[in-house]
Amino acid sequence: MPQVASLKVKPRERAGKGAARATRRADLVPGVVYGGKAEPTLISVEPRTLTTLLHNPNFRITLFDMEIEGAKSERTMAIEVQMHPVTDRPIHVDFRRIDKNTAVRVPVPVHFLNEGASPGIKTGGVLNVVRHDIEVRVKPDEIPDFIEIDLTGLKIGDSVHINAVKLPKGVKPTVARNFTICSIAPPTVYVEAEPTVDETAAAAATATEGDAAAAPGAVAGAAPGSAPGAAAPAGGAKAAPGAAPGAAGKAAAPAADAKGGKKK
Repeated sequence: MPQVASLKVKPRERAGKGAARATRRADLVPGVVYGGKAEPTLISVEPRTLTTLLHNPNFRITLFDMEIEGAKSERTMAIEVQMHPVTDRPIHVDFRRIDKNTAVRVPVPVHFLNEGASPGIKTGGVLNVVRHDIEVRVKPDEIPDFIEIDLTGLKIGDSVHINAVKLPKGVKPTVARNFTICSIAPPTVYVEAEPTVDETAAAAATATEGDAAAAPGAVAGAAPGSAPGAAAPAGGAKAAPGAAPGAAGKAAAPAADAKGGKKK
């Protein structure tokens, strides 16, 4: 059976954008009640009351006994709620009068049962929900609270279509084709393979060869950390090409003694 709630609203006198803005400045949400054999009725709703109703997951399939000040109560259903793009607060709401003998189109939530009895989910599969609710055509007094989908026995790659679901009596989907409701998808977690023994040995050999190779421009015998070409000659200083014999030794000799002055 559908949920039934009472809702008290206030009438509005004027229609149009200017009147709607004035209603919002008065801290109320403008709305309209239409349908049936009566003329559309302009209403305003307390924003706190409407926000509380919107938090109900079955808001779209709830029947409201609307009490308008100065008028008799009417049974209605919420058709559309416009939200502010920045504050996400309701700024307008539409209700429709309903008759118990007239079918309505409503979105009914889907509940998934027995996930633990699905072999596909047990082996790491993922439940891929295509439709969280199904729009159906049904009389107001026969609206179900939800539609159950049994996942027992489903394997990876299996899917559930609307034709395989047993709907309550009097409930018919508005879409004629056999659409998909859910499926069991394969795991999406990537597990990196561990390196083999051969790959580990090859990596170690490459690292050893890289350590043994000399840096570009290095000179054999150079001290660690010295600049390229900074190694000291093994036989001491050498004279420049064409220099007189012994010039290298003289160049290496001190130019002055410890006390100063030239040697004689």
